[in-house]
Formats: sequence, structure tokens, C-alpha cells
Amino acid sequence: MKQAIYLLIAAMLVTSCSKVLEEKPQAIAEENFYNSPAEVQAGLNAIYKPIRQGGSMGALYQCQLEIYTEYMYGRGSHAPLNDYAGLDNTNITRVGDIWAQFYEAIRNANIVIKKIPGAKALNAADSARFMAEARFMRGLLYFHLVRNWAGVPLRTEQNMTVLDVPRATTDATYQFLLDDLTYAADNLTEQARLDGAPTKGSANAVLADVYMNLHDYTKAKDAAAAVVNSNKYALVQVSAADDYDKIFGPDVQASPEEVFYLKFSRTPADQGFSYPMYAHYPNSGYYKPGGYYTFYSDAVQNKFMTQWDKNDLRYKYNWYVQTFGLTNTTILNKKFSDKVTNTAAGNDFPMYRYADVVLFYAESAARAADAPDANAMEMLNRVHRRAYGKPTATPDATVDFKLSDYSTLDAFVNLVVRERTYENCSEAKHWFDLKRLGTVKQVIKDMKNITVADKHLLWPIPTNEYNYNKAIDPVKDQNPGY
Repeated sequence: MKQAIYLLIAAMLVTSCSKVLEEKPQAIAEENFYNSPAEVQAGLNAIYKPIRQGGSMGALYQCQLEIYTEYMYGRGSHAPLNDYAGLDNTNITRVGDIWAQFYEAIRNANIVIKKIPGAKALNAADSARFMAEARFMRGLLYFHLVRNWAGVPLRTEQNMTVLDVPRATTDATYQFLLDDLTYAADNLTEQARLDGAPTKGSANAVLADVYMNLHDYTKAKDAAAAVVNSNKYALVQVSAADDYDKIFGPDVQASPEEVFYLKFSRTPADQGFSYPMYAHYPNSGYYKPGGYYTFYSDAVQNKFMTQWDKNDLRYKYNWYVQTFGLTNTTILNKKFSDKVTNTAAGNDFPMYRYADVVLFYAESAARAADAPDANAMEMLNRVHRRAYGKPTATPDATVDFKLSDYSTLDAFVNLVVRERTYENCSEAKHWFDLKRLGTVKQVIKDMKNITVADKHLLWPIPTNEYNYNKAIDPVKDQNPGY
């Protein structure tokens, strides 16, 4: 059976064979809980449950972010996202639910952070690493909040009982999450406490991403280099398109490429990954329980797809033809497929892979030096070689990019971003790249011939937040256009 962090509400015992972890500290008086390592770990496990739901990072969060990209379209109730004019009421409700689930997870992290200093049966080492995990998750969640909403209310262990918390600035939000993630990088160990829990490498990977979003490329390079130089991770070698299942397949327990994944499993029934349900067509063979085929692309009518080299194994792995009343060149994404499940899928959500970190390093090293060098190009080529079934660490003139052809910073960065788009297809990462680079409007206009409205770049502060949080003014504190 695939091992993972299984977060069962009713479980009250740690079971070694399935790693089912208790997650019910709030059912016990606080003064009698959070004292022993097992009790604190139960609190840590509770952080993950809200974001693993189908309405959050279990499915709909990825759907929202993927449909925004230049290579994808949404259908049904997600079709309005194709207009790039902001969110309609249905999708406003969806992102409001995502907000609520992120803050529920943050609340659970705050409980652990608040209680650890008073735990009576924890040694100093356990206290530091458990605190680091809770702060890692809190920092990671605020990173997702700030990129989608800009500045947000900073709910911490110090103001947990305060309902009215003002909206912080974007800068203050970034500073807060940087403090959390830096603490995590300093205090997490190289070994996760359990599959799916963060490590020092996880924290450095997120820090690299954060610093890239802040355009501090020297710090981004250093954080990415810390992951690379740890020698704890490696690119999984492939020789055929289907070999990418060694990274994304539903039966993969773990791989050398896993830096930080949100873990799922077919069993128990409520622990599966729902995202494939939204990706696939019923009876397509890629997801047995059916499918909503919520998002799709077109092999001929989408400009990005026509430019993607069809010899690239990632193209073959990602796409299959499926007609359902649009065109005969409609394609669906099969990166996350589970052909045998009768419940939800067993695939994990790869929030950070080693390939991500390698490409972070390539871009940030070039930007920090104001020009690419042979090392930055080599890092990029390692990911690119794999896409053609070549050994990742062996130069190959038949597929390698040449530094002389991309010697300027702009040319090299554009090359890295294109490679990352191919690599991260369907992983809910590319939209953030476009926003970070300030190229959203240009790219969507060039590829889809649609003008992106300014309001579409952020999600609205949810109605439920300002209805109950009187420190937020529904007019003055709302994002533009909503």
C-alpha cells in the first residue's frame, strides 16, 4: 500500500504499517494536550487536512490557476475564466472557499506554534523541528495567499482570539512569511518525520521561490544552491514518455525528485487526489471513476501547443486527443492519471520538485550575475535532456542548448521560462511565473488574443471575511475591480 500522511479525523492511534496519524487534538482539553511528541505530531497533521480537500489544493485550486495559462481553457462553470475579466459569482465563491481552507490550516498551525513552548514532554530538538514544520506550513500558506490576494490579514499565534484583524500590506505579508520560512530552513532536518512532511530542502526550495517573486535573485540563487548542493535530490531518469509516471504516477511512494509534495492515497476512500476527476473525459481510460473534463487545450488552435516540439517526451506524456463537441484537435491533460482506482486518485501533488529547484537556480544565477554562464546553462540542459530521454548529466549536442545562442540575460530567461512551462504543465505553477515576470498581459494577448483586465490579476477578498472581520472595509480594503 502506498505510504503517505493520511489525515483521518477519527484516528487516535499511530499505525506503523499505514502511517495513519491522529488528527483530533481539538477534541481534548488544551491543557491536557500538546505535551508529548505524539500529541504535537497529531496537531501538525491537522494542518494538512483543510488544504487537501477537493475545494482547495485537492483539485479546484489547481483548476483555477491552470485555466488562466496561455495553453489551457476552462469549460462549464469554469468557462468565464477564459475571458480574463475577473471572476463571476460562482468562481468568487470558489476562491472564497480556498481562502477559508487556507486560513483553517493556518489556524491549526498557530495552535501548534502557541502550544509547543509549554509542552512538558518535548526535548529541545523535537521542539525546534516541530515548531519549524508548523512555521513552514504557515509561511507556505501565506505565500499562496499573498500571490493570489496581495496583502492579507496576518493571523498568528498571538491574535488567535481576535476576530477583527486588519489587512496587512503586501510587503508586511512577505516579511512575515519570510521569517517563518527562514526559521524552518534553519531548524528542519534533512530527514522528514514522515512521508509528506517538510525537510530543510523543502524550506530552501520555497525560499528560492519567494525570493524570485521578490526579485532578490542573489538570495534565490543561494537558497536553490543549498538544495542542489545537499545532494539529497536528483532528477528521475526517463527514456520514454510513460516513464514520467515514475514521477507523477499514482503508485509512486516517493522519488529522488520529491522536495515537497502534498501526499494523497487511494485508500482510505477520503484520502485521494480529486484533481484527476476534473482533468479527464469519462471512459477515456485515464481515470476509471469518470471525469468532468473541466480544462482542455487544442493541438492546432492554441498557439502555445503548435510551438511545442512533438518529440519532447513531456508533450507525449501530458496530452491525449479527446473530442467532445468542440474540435477534432481538442486535447486533455493526462499528467495526473489513475487507471485502476475506484475512488479518488493516488497521485501526489508536486508542490516542489527537484526539476523546479534546478530551473530556479538557472534563472536566479543568471539574473544575479546579469548574464548566463556555462553552469546556469548546464542546469537548464539537465532538465531539457531528460525531456528527450537523454542522460541528464551527460552533455549531448543533439539536444543541448548552446550558451552562445542565448548569451543575453533576456534570451536566457525566456528560454528558462519556456522550459519551465513545458515541465510544469498542469502543476498550477505557470500562472505565478507570468505574474512574477509581469508578462501576463503580453503572453495572453500573443497566445490567445485576449486582453487581460487588471482586476483579473488578483482574487477578491471574500465577503465572509469582511462581513465578520470589521477591521476590513468592504470598499477601501477590497482588491481593485470587485
